[in-house]
Amino acid sequence: MTYKPVENRYNQIKYNRCGESGLLLPAISLGLWHNFGEVDSFDTARDMILKAFDLGITHFDLANNYGPPPGSAEKTFGKILKADLSAYRDEIIVSTKAGYLMWPGPYGDWGSKKHLIASLDQSLKRMGLDYVDIFYSHRPDGETPLEETMGALDQAVRQGKALYAGISSYTPEQTADAAKILKRLGTPCLIHQQKYSMLYRNCENGLLETLGKEGIGCIVFCPLAQGLLTDRYLNGIPENSRAAKPQSFLKREQITEELLKKIRALNTIAAKREQSLAQMALAWVLRDSRVTTALIGASKIEQLEQNIATLKNTKFTTDELKQIDKILEQG
Repeated sequence: MTYKPVENRYNQIKYNRCGESGLLLPAISLGLWHNFGEVDSFDTARDMILKAFDLGITHFDLANNYGPPPGSAEKTFGKILKADLSAYRDEIIVSTKAGYLMWPGPYGDWGSKKHLIASLDQSLKRMGLDYVDIFYSHRPDGETPLEETMGALDQAVRQGKALYAGISSYTPEQTADAAKILKRLGTPCLIHQQKYSMLYRNCENGLLETLGKEGIGCIVFCPLAQGLLTDRYLNGIPENSRAAKPQSFLKREQITEELLKKIRALNTIAAKREQSLAQMALAWVLRDSRVTTALIGASKIEQLEQNIATLKNTKFTTDELKQIDKILEQG
C-alpha cells in the first residue's frame, strides 16, 4: 500500500530553533537506538517511522552501531526511506554518528579521521543516501587530537556528505574546545547530544551553560531513563520490558526498591498534572529553553501519540520543581 502522509502533520508539534542556527527541530525526535534492528519486526519499525512522520516528527536519529547487529538500524531506515519517504527527503532530518566499535582492527573505533570518514561512507551506503543532515562524533577520544576529530566533521560537511556537525557526550570543557576549533574551521558545531533525565542530571554540570554561551543546540537522549520514567516499572519488572531483554543496556539489578519508591512518588506528581509519568519526564527536560529536542525511543504507536501529547503542558510551577528535586534527593 502506497504511503501518503497526513496533510496537517506540521500543525501537531512544536519546532524549536537549534542553538543559533537556522535549523528548526521538532521538540520530540525519534531515536532508532532500540527496536529497529535486524532482530526486530520490520513491519513494526515501518509503522513507527511513518506514524512519527504523520505526527510531525521530522528528525530521525541513528548511529553506525545501532541494531543489533550493528548497522542494521540504518539498513532498516534506508529501506523505509526508499520505499515510503523518498519523495519527502527534503522534509526530513537524518542524523548518524561514529565513534564506537564497528569493525575489527585499529580503524574501526574511536575518533580518528580514518574511522569517522570511513564510517560515514558506510552509513550513507546502508541508508541509500547522498548525505545526512547531521553527522556526530559519538564520543570524545582522549587518544586522538581533538583537532583531528573536529577536522573530520568539517571535512564531511565540506564534501557534502553532511550538512551539519555535532558532538555527543562531551564534557563542558571538551565542548567549548570543540566549538572553538569548528568555528575556526568554518563549520560551526550545530548540536550536542547528551544523556539527560530526572534520574541522570549530568547536563546540569555546566554543559547547558556552555551550550547556551556557544549558541549550540541540545538534543537529550534517554529522557525516560530507558523506560524507568514510565508506568512500566511501577509494580516491578514486566516480562516484555526492556530490563527483561538480555541485549538491553538497562539491567534488572539497576531497578532497586529505593528507585521504584522515587518513581512512584514522581508518578503521583504527574497524575496531579494530569499527565502520565512519561509525559511529565519529557516535559521536565524540555522545560529548559536550551534543550532543543528530546530524543525518544518507542516500540508502539500509542507511545508516540502519548509522547507528542506531552507538548500540551510543558510548564512547571516552582512548587512542582521543588517537589521533584526533593524526591530525587532522597536516599
